[in-house]
Amino acid sequence: MGWLWAIIVGFVLGLIAKAIIPGKQHSPLWLTTIFGILGAIVGNAIARAAGVEATSGIDWMRHLFQLIAAVVIVFLGDMAYMATLGRDKRRT
Repeated sequence: MGWLWAIIVGFVLGLIAKAIIPGKQHSPLWLTTIFGILGAIVGNAIARAAGVEATSGIDWMRHLFQLIAAVVIVFLGDMAYMATLGRDKRRT
């Protein structure tokens, strides 16, 4: 069940990050999901380091760290995707 939640959260975080970033991102949906999963992992690590890993009620700060990390990772990942595999997409 843990893997299923990781995929669902990664998918949602990746889509929200794509919506926040201005312009068009060219990375495919499966890669956006992986970037979102990585954003959740990095955001959890940052929240743990900041001391807000677990709070009473909804962990808004942890979710904020996850979202910020996902936005950065989706942005950088899309740039890397376009620099390597997306060369053909620029021509069309």
